[in-house]
Amino acid sequence: MEKKVNVSFFCQRCLQPLKLDSSFSSLGEHTLAELSLPIVASPEVELYSAGLDHIIPAFHLVDSGNGTNGFTLLGTQTDPGDLSHQMKITANLFDVVSSNSEIDHPLCEECTDSLIEMVDQQLKLTEDELHDYSQFLKKLQNESHLESVETLREELKGLQAEEDRVMYELKALQEEEKVVLKEYNSQEANRIRLELEEERYWKEYSKHRNEFILVEDEHRSVQCELAYAKNQLDKLKKTNVFNATFHIWHSGHFGTINNFKLGRLPSAPVDWSEINAAWGQTALLLTSLANKINFQFDKFILVPYGNHSYIE
Repeated sequence: MEKKVNVSFFCQRCLQPLKLDSSFSSLGEHTLAELSLPIVASPEVELYSAGLDHIIPAFHLVDSGNGTNGFTLLGTQTDPGDLSHQMKITANLFDVVSSNSEIDHPLCEECTDSLIEMVDQQLKLTEDELHDYSQFLKKLQNESHLESVETLREELKGLQAEEDRVMYELKALQEEEKVVLKEYNSQEANRIRLELEEERYWKEYSKHRNEFILVEDEHRSVQCELAYAKNQLDKLKKTNVFNATFHIWHSGHFGTINNFKLGRLPSAPVDWSEINAAWGQTALLLTSLANKINFQFDKFILVPYGNHSYIE
């Protein structure tokens, strides 16, 4: 019957079970110390690795079973039959290797081959880049050596001439800047003056505008009064003063002036005071008409005196 093999480790990439080589069970302290060093060397690491050759393995005292003292001095003692101890050493070894690289361990043979192939490709790309950079560096170094000192002097003279020209232009621009700044200050002062004048103008405009509105209102009021006066004048012009003052009409058989009867009848007696008032109004009317037309009576003079009017 074939002997069964206990499997305790798996590939960290494909997770296939691994059968470790028998050499893992016979690793010495010197080998473990070298495997624990980082991959990228540094001065401290190199010094430490150089001192590994002088490491003296620890010794153990065991009971000899005979002799006077009963102990014997031995070298490194490891019990090959202690499986747990070997597993612990192997696990620690894989942890140390994983901590010193970007790849977790352990790996199977197929994954190791593919990883080596990938690393070889990266190495080839890196070597190609290094070769390109080296060629470019050589080209730059050769070009720098080909340039003569005379060429550099000519270039320096050209740069100095360019600097002089730029400095001259800079000085001219600075002078122009002063002129422009002076003109700007003048224009700014003029702008402030114009703004003050504009503000004063608007104040005066507002004042005159208010005065104009008041005068316009007053003018409209005067126009209304004038229109009313003209209307009244037209009415007065169209009105007969004598008709308005002396209303001549009749009442029954009697003529009337301002509602005063001018006579009486036996059948219709009228008070003499009313008749006298009517004839007084008549005398006043005749006198007014005579004065209106500048007429003067030759043989008599009318004296209007109310109901006591008389003729001279």
